[in-house]
Amino acid sequence: MIKTSNKSSVLNLRKFFSEYYAVVAIVILIIVFSFTSQYFLKYDNLKNILIQTAPVSICAIGQAFCIIKGGMDLSLGQNLCVTSCTVAILLKAGMNPWLAIIIGLVLGVAIGSGVGFLHSIIGLPTFIASLAFQNICRGAAKIITQATPISGFPREIDYFGKEYIGPIPICVIIMVVFYMIFAFISRRTRFGRILYAIGGNKEAAFFAGIDVKKYTMFAHMLAGGLAAFAGLITMSRLSSVAITSGNLYEFDATTACAIGGIALSGGKGKLIYALLGILFLQVFFNGMVMLNVDSFWQEVLKGIVLAVSVSFDVLRGKKAAVKKKVNA
Repeated sequence: MIKTSNKSSVLNLRKFFSEYYAVVAIVILIIVFSFTSQYFLKYDNLKNILIQTAPVSICAIGQAFCIIKGGMDLSLGQNLCVTSCTVAILLKAGMNPWLAIIIGLVLGVAIGSGVGFLHSIIGLPTFIASLAFQNICRGAAKIITQATPISGFPREIDYFGKEYIGPIPICVIIMVVFYMIFAFISRRTRFGRILYAIGGNKEAAFFAGIDVKKYTMFAHMLAGGLAAFAGLITMSRLSSVAITSGNLYEFDATTACAIGGIALSGGKGKLIYALLGILFLQVFFNGMVMLNVDSFWQEVLKGIVLAVSVSFDVLRGKKAAVKKKVNA
């Protein structure tokens, strides 16, 4: 009886580590950096980590949906850039702040629908479709801003990135609420289950009567809207926008999904894993800054982290396939 109980405990522990290894990695990083830097566990530093996590983690929600359905969106960072620049231009022109925000969100959804159209209707690979819109958005942002930073926004914009409820930044609360809502959507609604089905086997989903093109379009529209909302948080937090806003956010979002265990082949993984992956990245690179690691080396480390996490994902998939074949 005792042996059975011990064996069950070991199996549960192993399952936890295999499923939530990002949590374990974050805890280890926090312990290491708390010993190597006296400032790491200070409230202001931890608060900054969470504030910096908010916009990119919201982008990661959209990227996670795109990956789950079998693909990814490389335009998210530049979508954030051009939508926030558009909102900034409208605000400087005297438009009502809330109307400007709505226009920015609609533009983000439109960009996402453009990616979805090229992929699902025209038939371009998501890599090419989103890469095309990445360049379109980058060029458009340069045109409308003349490559000049824009600052000085109305008080309403501060709400998204600077205001607090007690000691907690509102942007962090928004991030948590978004993850709760979209985690429920991904696992408990027809829309979420269909995306998993498409990512698991697109042909089987099609023959099961699922409108693959429509739901693929919806996934990219959702990702585009979330990227635009992340842009609002970014411009509010920094009190300015520039053509560098959102730079490489799509890379960070994809890396976070891979670190968290969302299968890049599609159809597997929980949305909360993306948040864990972003937290890992932010804690890791915040610690690197505390240790005065050169920013160029940080870019190298980021690439290594992506390569290692994707390698683990591939190896885990191969192991599962072998195990399935043996059991069959």
